[in-house]
Amino acid sequence: MDVAPLLPLTTARLSLRLFAPGDADDLYAYQGLASVARYLYRPAHTRERSGQVAAERAVRTGWRADGDKLALAVCRRDEPGLLGEVSLSLADARAAQAEIGWTLAPGHQGHGYATEAAAALAGFAFDTLGVHRLYARLDVENTGSVRVCERLGMRREAHLVENDLDGDRWGSEYIHAALSADLVRRPAG
Repeated sequence: MDVAPLLPLTTARLSLRLFAPGDADDLYAYQGLASVARYLYRPAHTRERSGQVAAERAVRTGWRADGDKLALAVCRRDEPGLLGEVSLSLADARAAQAEIGWTLAPGHQGHGYATEAAAALAGFAFDTLGVHRLYARLDVENTGSVRVCERLGMRREAHLVENDLDGDRWGSEYIHAALSADLVRRPAG
């Protein structure tokens, strides 16, 4: 399935749209920060890498096979520029399981945008893409994302202790998950 014709998704305050190559500077503004990359288990982006990522995401719209990924730019409906992003990764096409994630620029955290955007994407995953089970993996120290999972109605299914080496720091993860009936539904915009 090509999801491009089904986008953008909208909420009361937000528009979730495909990335465009012109989003590279806004993407770099937060993806280039070590404080943001810390919870993404990778180094901070360079400006060049942000340009590559924006261009790749602009054309990645297939949803069929294991590993397919949809990343959407989170924008305010009434203002230009990126607040952050939300993503879905098709972990197992046969079992209809997908991983959800979100990243917001630090200046836009704490306003409910991550929950609003993630709820819209989760609803889209269940209602349109046919996902059966949605899960999120997050660093246990990422308390903001833990709260997003809880507000969405996801249950904590696992606590993986020191399961990933992030530079010289061992990181532990939580895995939260939800079935469609678990999701806290929010009205669309």
